[in-house]
Amino acid sequence: MAEAWIPEHIVRDVLKTTIEDLVNLNTAKNLIGSTVAGTIGGYNAHAANIVAAIFIATGQDPAQVVCSSNCITIMESCNKLGNRLYMSCTMPSLEVGTIGGGTHLTAQRGCLEVCVQK
Repeated sequence: MAEAWIPEHIVRDVLKTTIEDLVNLNTAKNLIGSTVAGTIGGYNAHAANIVAAIFIATGQDPAQVVCSSNCITIMESCNKLGNRLYMSCTMPSLEVGTIGGGTHLTAQRGCLEVCVQK
């Protein structure tokens, strides 16, 4: 699980939108849209693409993307410490191998060492 609190001025100035619009978009696309589409474990904005890229870069088995990309993305407006966008991404079945496959290749091993803390 990863989470972040993004200040309103960053959402406005960098992302060129509002917290309310992002929260509404997440609800409409990632939650309601995914449910209507019959998604199983994919309440997110294309987590499979990101997982596939990381797997290839780190020598993982790309065939495991189908199981490892189960994900739910949550966005909420949070006013406790100033107006902020709260975001969380939960991936309960992310599989990561540190031996075998392409993990022994120099470039992939280097990427894997960046991603996996020992």
